[in-house]
Amino acid sequence: MMTTFASLLHPEAFLSPLAIDEAVQRALNEDLGRAGDITSMATIPETTHAQAVLVARQSGVIAGLPLAVAVFQKLSPDISIQARFRDGGVVAAGAHVLTISGPARAVLTGERTALNFVGRLSGIATLTADYVRHTAGTKMRICCTRKTTPGLRALEKYAVRCGGGFNHRFGLDDAILIKDNHIAVAGGVTAVLQRARAHTGHLVKVEIEVDTIAQLREVLDTGLADVVLLDNMNIAELTEAVKLAKELSKGRVVLEASGNVTQGSIAKIAATGVDYASSGALTHSAPNFDVALDIDV
Repeated sequence: MMTTFASLLHPEAFLSPLAIDEAVQRALNEDLGRAGDITSMATIPETTHAQAVLVARQSGVIAGLPLAVAVFQKLSPDISIQARFRDGGVVAAGAHVLTISGPARAVLTGERTALNFVGRLSGIATLTADYVRHTAGTKMRICCTRKTTPGLRALEKYAVRCGGGFNHRFGLDDAILIKDNHIAVAGGVTAVLQRARAHTGHLVKVEIEVDTIAQLREVLDTGLADVVLLDNMNIAELTEAVKLAKELSKGRVVLEASGNVTQGSIAKIAATGVDYASSGALTHSAPNFDVALDIDV
């Protein structure tokens, strides 16, 4: 049975078929330009058939396979793809992930676009999995941020889920996050929280950023925040913040650590007892995952 992109999606992470189609079409338009793949058209007869294998050159967590499948199937309805993994699967170096067979021109034309998607998203998933590994035995969850590649946010946040991480807000429209500049312009912590609560509906969460214990205490005294982002606090401050939140909010307020959340610091941050840690590095600094397409001769 031919593999479809839907069958390769991570079972616990949503990625809209519309987002897949839009991203793939945009990427192909970028690569094919006005004249198409002139190299393949010039050198490969139209009737030539080819079979290729998508190979992982390193170990890690694979992601982006639905996009790779969509690339090839959009180029030719006669392409057949067999999958040995699905997104979120752990692959070893040398693993054959997909087998692609069909018109050679379409296989060659889609090669780079498919590899770009899989390499980028697998890199994010693999890095996220390493962060998650450092939080084992704690309640803390690791989250991504809005520091994503423009136009690829849905895909990159999906890749974080494939690696075992969780998503922060997707955009400015799905939660209120009051940052330091909002506080400065609005006239202080209490004033900005009062305005936020007066404006928002009962289903919208309100989060506020603080960078001192004194600010945290003021936030907790108002009782108006659902989540507090502890920005660039050291381990001692995070530990004190957790204790203070338990005392003043009885555990009602969720605490999120942010700023300098790295592979080297994540374990110590998790041990403080905070509920979440967010790291832009999951998406903006993930190394590309080494994957290749080899023609099976």
